[in-house]
Amino acid sequence: MNKRLLVLAYFFPPLAGGGVHRVLSFTRYLPAHGWDCTVVCAGEDDYWVRDDSLSLRVSAGTEVIRVRGGSALSALLKTGRGGATGRRSGGAFAPLRSLADFFLLPDSYAGWSARARDAAAARLAAGGVDALLTTSPPDSVHLAGAALAERFHVPWVADFRDPWIGLHFRTPPTAWHRARHRAMERTVLERADLVLTASRTHADRIVAEGRATRALEHLPNGFEPHSAPDAAAAPNAAPAAGAMFHVVFTGTLSLMPDAFTLLEALREWFARAPEARERVRVTLAGPYDTSYESRAAALGLAGVVRFPGALAHAESRALQRGADVLLLWKPPGEGYATMVPGKLYEYLDAARPVVALLPSGDEAAGLVRRAGGLVTPQGDASALARELETRYMAWKADGRATDARPDWLDEHARPVLAARLAARLDGLTGGNPWSSR
Repeated sequence: MNKRLLVLAYFFPPLAGGGVHRVLSFTRYLPAHGWDCTVVCAGEDDYWVRDDSLSLRVSAGTEVIRVRGGSALSALLKTGRGGATGRRSGGAFAPLRSLADFFLLPDSYAGWSARARDAAAARLAAGGVDALLTTSPPDSVHLAGAALAERFHVPWVADFRDPWIGLHFRTPPTAWHRARHRAMERTVLERADLVLTASRTHADRIVAEGRATRALEHLPNGFEPHSAPDAAAAPNAAPAAGAMFHVVFTGTLSLMPDAFTLLEALREWFARAPEARERVRVTLAGPYDTSYESRAAALGLAGVVRFPGALAHAESRALQRGADVLLLWKPPGEGYATMVPGKLYEYLDAARPVVALLPSGDEAAGLVRRAGGLVTPQGDASALARELETRYMAWKADGRATDARPDWLDEHARPVLAARLAARLDGLTGGNPWSSR
């Protein structure tokens, strides 16, 4: 008989975005290794991006408990958010987020996490749960997990898809806020029976900074294995392979200044080679802030660059496999050095040429180079323009290029990663990890 893992995760299908796939894969593949899953998650409409097709991947045996209401920030933005189209105005979002950073600790999901904690407590009290896993962002779910683990004496895994956001990705508004964030992060790291990080850089920094953990492991995001692509599954994946030189980015376009770098690179390239405009198409697929679309129009690129919005995950994967160049970037700054975008593993699985705008010593940059891709400096439109032009000229002369799929990528398939997690859960529940407390 399988054991049961209770998961606290705000993002779960039909909600979409990069944070959904890691948790979804846990619930899909852990049962084969002796662990059934119960997920306490947000309501079906509690985020500005959703993908109903992902709900079809939720295993029939997964128990789902929805805590509706969303975050305080999403409530403020409810009338103007993108919904299923994944299109929103980013201008109103920034000041509201600044207010949330000041008044809501550790994040704007704190109210939801408290209600999710109560729902999880009721499920734990009902019995049959052997371990607890909380996954962030939002970081507030870990505080809920700490309270639950202490109350119910259940082994607890704290999974960090990203480092503690209020410290590493945003500047705390005051010294008091910084101290509070540090204390809350320390509570989670010290009390969790196992801490997981999605990047090796994050795990290494925890060790280097002397932050105490009972056990720490790097468990990458990985990718979902797929069979051969089906063109019929991607009606939005235009143009057809071979008809145009197709440059593709998939993922959320928010707080991504290198999207503007791409637009400037295209303007520069077409200024010196106007004939290329007729044979180049760029698809930036995923939920996006409208400022990128407005900038493309202002630069005269509306006929070249398309923003299809949020797509079903299968459509995004088909776009990746049909691309002549896949673009990768992430927000700039030291705080983001620990971030390895989950889509990178999908890009490498697609076996298409990757051009990444990343810091040279970045972990993600190292993975791109290890797989044979190219890394170019962030913010350098001229360097990107030259690289795209070089690849376009090679495409015109020799046809579609293909990068070899790296053999080491198989270690990052999500079924393999779930097996690793199951082994750690078995170790936590094989004895009584609470006997020393």
